[in-house]
Amino acid sequence: MSKYFLGVDVGTGSARAGLFDAKGTMLGTGKRDIAMWREAHGIVEQSSNDIWKAVCESVREAVAKAGVAAEDIAGIGYDATCSLVVLGEGGKPLAVGPSNDPERNVIVWMDHRATEQASRINATKADVLSYVGGTISPEMETPKLLWLKENKPETFNGAWQFLDLTDFLTWKSSGSLVRSACTVTCKWTYLSHENRWDESYFRLIGLEELADEGFERIGTEIRAGGTSIGGLTAYAAADLGLVPGTAVAVGLIDAHAGGIGTVGAAGDAGDVLSRMAYVFGTSACTMTTTEAPVFVNGVWGPYYNAMVPGLWLNEGGQSAAGAAIERLIRMHPRASEVEAEANGKGLADALAAKVEEKGGSAAVADIVGRIHVVPEFLGNRAPFADPEARAIVAGLDLDDSADSLVALYLAGLCGLGYGARQIVNAQAAKGIKTDTIVVSGGATRSSLVRQMLADATGLTVAASVSPEPVLLGSAMLGAAAAGAFKDLGEAMSAMSALGEVHQPNPATKEWHDRRFEAFELLQATGRKIG
Repeated sequence: MSKYFLGVDVGTGSARAGLFDAKGTMLGTGKRDIAMWREAHGIVEQSSNDIWKAVCESVREAVAKAGVAAEDIAGIGYDATCSLVVLGEGGKPLAVGPSNDPERNVIVWMDHRATEQASRINATKADVLSYVGGTISPEMETPKLLWLKENKPETFNGAWQFLDLTDFLTWKSSGSLVRSACTVTCKWTYLSHENRWDESYFRLIGLEELADEGFERIGTEIRAGGTSIGGLTAYAAADLGLVPGTAVAVGLIDAHAGGIGTVGAAGDAGDVLSRMAYVFGTSACTMTTTEAPVFVNGVWGPYYNAMVPGLWLNEGGQSAAGAAIERLIRMHPRASEVEAEANGKGLADALAAKVEEKGGSAAVADIVGRIHVVPEFLGNRAPFADPEARAIVAGLDLDDSADSLVALYLAGLCGLGYGARQIVNAQAAKGIKTDTIVVSGGATRSSLVRQMLADATGLTVAASVSPEPVLLGSAMLGAAAAGAFKDLGEAMSAMSALGEVHQPNPATKEWHDRRFEAFELLQATGRKIG
């Protein structure tokens, strides 16, 4: 019997694939970089053709490394960033920006060109906004669609389909235009708990064409992640090196796949209702699940059936996390020198190693000194929903030594931890209980990062046994769609387990409490003077 499952994760900078067995053991991986274009006014674009090519090469590499025959692979699941893909008739890419290059047909999640459109949408106070924390973000899709209508009418009017990137990948694989409840609920304002689009919202904000068309261009059939969408077409199977008919699952947003790969894991630290998934990549996403809807200002949701089947989801996080740390440390004059000495390890990893040499997280007060960082380089996603927020660094002196770079790095990690603490506090005020943060994403492979998150938030932090919990989450989707488990919930408990657990260090609690107060003071000052 076929017993292997592929997970495909398309992040901001690369496509990755992983092949897993029914116990969640990873057998092989592949990775390819994807191109990105940046322009003034917050424009960030990609190519769906380039992304599909990277996906196919990653899958072929993962399968080859695993040494598994294609006919023994039962299912495939996808996750991706919540980027907007625009296709013309026949699936032809359409230009979405001032370059007028049709190959650049993807508006990346982090693109902030639609900030003004988001502000106008928020001014309407539409009822549907209560399901996005009261404030829609320019990272979401309806502001971007409105920008296209107003700035690229030929593309808006000529588009055959507007798809979230995950839904593009499942369409490309199966030919089905079924949308994921995760993508359209979390980023497009679909009301999953009522199984409908809010027609009045689209008319109110100026996208009445979509309502007039019966929403045919943004999705009329919505299914939960992990349900079967059909099988691989002959064309897709040939591209991927797989067998036609291989089960294709309805996908998820990338962070939510990390949630699926972690929050239901076997282990003693918390449970699915008390764990907060924290996915730390280019950005950071936080996800908590509840049995009933909980409305938290500045935190996206509540979304029904968007991650764990049958439960409600609240989603927060930081628009820049790994990207914020990278930006922060590369501003330092010693960055290139320290990186050159790291022998290919990477600058952040090299700095983490230097922190450990100086005593690790327990020595944070001595290492950081008086440096404070509010790392909001790309705005505040939660709990203030302020895309105009900007980073603040305080306490600098004239020291430009490598030690001062280490201090800056560690202060940045503290700042990310305090941002997570704010989200936990905002949710706790509305009755959401969190006792454990379960981490995934590239940055959380570092034991230092995990311990700093525990110390800064005062919560237990647990890591997955799997080295790739996001890929594992997508593979679980494929396993559920293939019928290997009765549902996604069973796949979650069967294929994942918690590994190393970090408890907050009581010796640093008072220091972090004081620093958190300073963090909030600086953050509030930044909003006031901004």
